[in-house]
Amino acid sequence: MTRAVFIDLAGVVYQGTAPIPGAIAGIAALREAGLPVRFLTNTTRTPRRRIAAQLADMGLVVGDGELFTPAGAARDWLAARGMAPHLLVHPDLAEDFADCPRDGPLAVVVGDAGETFSYNAMNAAFRVLEEGTPLLALARNRTFRDADGALSLDAGAFVAGLEFAARTQAVVMGKPAPEFYAAAVASVGCDPGDVVMIGDDAEADVAGALAAGIDRAVLVRTGKYRPGDERSFVPAPSLVADDLGAAVTAIMQGS
Repeated sequence: MTRAVFIDLAGVVYQGTAPIPGAIAGIAALREAGLPVRFLTNTTRTPRRRIAAQLADMGLVVGDGELFTPAGAARDWLAARGMAPHLLVHPDLAEDFADCPRDGPLAVVVGDAGETFSYNAMNAAFRVLEEGTPLLALARNRTFRDADGALSLDAGAFVAGLEFAARTQAVVMGKPAPEFYAAAVASVGCDPGDVVMIGDDAEADVAGALAAGIDRAVLVRTGKYRPGDERSFVPAPSLVADDLGAAVTAIMQGS
């Protein structure tokens, strides 16, 4: 029985600055049915404050406990260990780390830094890693659907480069990290076997959720989806739907 629904944002709820048709109505239907909804995003160019504001502009008000971001997970990880971040992130995301300590042992935090992924920035992070510091990857997605409608490189390639050069392994903060899903499950107070995940990334959203113990995962044919994605990763999607609205309809009908 479905007791909660987890939903990716970019490419599922919205594309660019516009909601995907049927998405807002689908979320409203879940809430009207009494199903808790959590939004799990791997977006690392936009701070939490602006994500919430963007959703509100689309008519979707998200509570503090409903939105899970990799930056939030990284802040918790750093705080639990008394560590300070060496940031290799997009300038817009820096505000999410403003309250982190500046003194103490360092951990390198890498997100989608966009055009600021310069040689100097990468090399500075590498030199910190050479001192034996941990490497935190906010996400290691391969691609994302950019504002021009084409796929662009996400942070994964840059994370892999630092891992290779520094002979280290990143600790992943966002999807598909089981801990990221576990935090969202804990917030709804049910078993992961009672949760459905909806996303456009067959690897991080779908296979990642299922590997983390989520009961079902629906792959939608919006956002970064490309034909054949449903056969590219294991575990395979529980269901493939045209969009979020269709996925919600299937969930509500018990498919």
